[in-house]
Amino acid sequence: MNTLRALVPRVVSGLPRSCRNYQNVGVQLTLSGTYRKKWARFQSSAAQAAQTASEEVQSQDDIISNLTADDAARLKMMRNIGISAHIDSGKTTFTERVLYYTGRIKAIHEVRGKDNVGAKMDSMDLEREKGITIQSAATYCDWDKVENGELKKYHFNLIDTPGHIDFTIEVERALRVLDGAVLVVCAVSGVQSQTMTVDRQMRRYNVPRITFINKMDRMGANPWKAIDQINQKLKIAAAAVQVPIGAENELEGVVDIIFQRALYNDGDRGENIIVKEIPEDLKQIVAEKRSILIETLADCDDEIAEIFLNEEVPTPEQIVAGIRRATISRKFTPVLMGSALANKSVQPVLDAVCDYLPNPSEVSNVALDLTRDEAPINLPPYNNLPFVGLAFKLEEGKFGQLTYVRVYQGILKKGMMISNTRTGKKTKLARLVRMHSNEMEDVTEVHAGEICATFGVDCSSGDTFTDGSISVAMTSMFVPEPVISLSIAPKSRDNGNFSKAINRFQKEDPTFRVKFDSESKETIISGMGELHLEIYVERMKREYSIDCVTGQPQVAYRETILQEVDFDYTHKRQSGGAGQYAKIMGSVKPIGYNKENEFESQVVGGKISEKFLAATQKGFEEACEKGPLIGHKVLGVNMLVNDGAIHVVDSSELAFRTAGYWGFREAFLKAKPVILEPIMDVAITAPIEFQGAIIGLMNKRNATITDTDIGSDEFTLHAECSLNQMFGFATILRANTQGKGEFSLEFKHYSQAPMQLQKDLIAQYEKSQKESSK
Repeated sequence: MNTLRALVPRVVSGLPRSCRNYQNVGVQLTLSGTYRKKWARFQSSAAQAAQTASEEVQSQDDIISNLTADDAARLKMMRNIGISAHIDSGKTTFTERVLYYTGRIKAIHEVRGKDNVGAKMDSMDLEREKGITIQSAATYCDWDKVENGELKKYHFNLIDTPGHIDFTIEVERALRVLDGAVLVVCAVSGVQSQTMTVDRQMRRYNVPRITFINKMDRMGANPWKAIDQINQKLKIAAAAVQVPIGAENELEGVVDIIFQRALYNDGDRGENIIVKEIPEDLKQIVAEKRSILIETLADCDDEIAEIFLNEEVPTPEQIVAGIRRATISRKFTPVLMGSALANKSVQPVLDAVCDYLPNPSEVSNVALDLTRDEAPINLPPYNNLPFVGLAFKLEEGKFGQLTYVRVYQGILKKGMMISNTRTGKKTKLARLVRMHSNEMEDVTEVHAGEICATFGVDCSSGDTFTDGSISVAMTSMFVPEPVISLSIAPKSRDNGNFSKAINRFQKEDPTFRVKFDSESKETIISGMGELHLEIYVERMKREYSIDCVTGQPQVAYRETILQEVDFDYTHKRQSGGAGQYAKIMGSVKPIGYNKENEFESQVVGGKISEKFLAATQKGFEEACEKGPLIGHKVLGVNMLVNDGAIHVVDSSELAFRTAGYWGFREAFLKAKPVILEPIMDVAITAPIEFQGAIIGLMNKRNATITDTDIGSDEFTLHAECSLNQMFGFATILRANTQGKGEFSLEFKHYSQAPMQLQKDLIAQYEKSQKESSK
């Protein structure tokens, strides 16, 4: 280990070697020139950071020290954890073993098992058919852990989350309310794209994690490569606390390198753990990995660093305590390994959850006091304080809307009145339940730190609830912007079920957006990916019996002209009695693709009265709503009326409105009309190794690259591209960047469409007009 880094963290490594001079007494630095100033600035900022960190720790220490004996005993044995990972890393299979070994379920069923039962946490039919997790599922269980020869019962609230990026909101809202997480990594594939996304989400909500390298029984499994990737790609210190016994299909168990013992699974389902001596052939690698663990830990924890620098060997208890401190402070992640499918080494992960992840009293939860200008306040998990909870997930159940709530402070009781901070609405809790996937267990009260669900509460995801005696609000979860859109319509009349389904899905999932396009008269749904939208279309069919037709949304094209032309239009109609007569003269001219339409009047001598001119303007505006070429809006046109005539009897506002409408359309078609398409400002961010591939993708789409920002690990490319070329780009980008690329679109301006596209659009419009007139 670098001794200097242990004493003077993270800073001196940024100075040139020529500026370092290590002396025998302690560790001193001799700096000169510019680097003396740099060192002085560092000392100042480090002191400030240390003071801030000290205040935070002190604040949390105060909360822990003021716990009542009952609260302390209850919270010490509680863990709120989530299981997160990349697609198909084995999250749900791992969770199934956790439930079996804790006695929560009596039999193990596989995700795609031959018995067609499916894993407990995949309760939706779609999940079981496709073999993927679509919704996060909550459960609870108890784990009996042996500590100092005694059996201690720990209580877990556990949420299994999806791995697909299309369902990323499920991970967001789970991590928002959890205190710790198990990050599952595939032993063969290592750190993958969604692993990095989950890592960002854990950092966003300050969630400590332990890491479980799964699928150790597969061919090509390499846990050491995976640990290196965690260090390099996720940029968090990681070290193994276990060494595998055997490899691939010969995996037998693991060696606990902290307590230096071999752990084997025995029984039909690996339910029994047998402790033996370390095999002779593994003693050398165990010693080597134990040394690496202590060195890595010394970089992250002051107490272990002090022991290390004194050239002492820390005891197993000191190592466990050091790992716990470093994990809770989010500087380190201990790495365990095994195979959930082969029932190998899952129980040690449960012991690690108890040993290394925080209980609810060790996590800082902050709310905003609305009575004091949103001043931040801590929410200690005391039962004797007023109730504060966060609704983090909504679900439509057979008894109405099911609202998942994390209780941060106080006690939530059945029959009590709770108040929604956002709306001020008060609701009486008729029913309170604990969830076990899609099953419920009624309870009368839920204490601080617990997760529960309730019915009959009208709210949105992210709402804060109190007992009404205090006014505080908690921050909601991060909601990413949708990246893909489809037009959708029911195949037949749906008796209101279509709108019911749309409204329900919007309420449950903040990343599922719906809007009605008044131009194309289409309903547009937007989401996080093609699979995301496909699942909702399928759910409409199954849950609401609605067959829907989906398609690419229509682009909002515009029509304009390229040259100025004069017009002289007379509207005359005689039908017996008073007829219609209006004559207008003037010109139409272009004023720029991206300017609003203008109407001008330069009629002199009162040839046309003001009310008739106003009617002419209405006709012009009406004509601009639906252009002559393809029926889209007209943009960037000026219409000037400078002469005309009226008839004493036959002229009317209707006649001049009609003249304005048809006079403009006639002139428009003579003024070299063209079609404009929307040009989008595209920003693409991806790892730097994919720069060439992304530039190639944008060149294929005839995009104009305007700027490129290159960072140390990733780059951002800015380009202008037509919206028509960007449909389906989300899927293509993910395929070309191993799922690591992200992009955003923002409308910039309109530009003339390619001639071939204009011809195709005009031909399609004329064909549709003929068909509709039959």
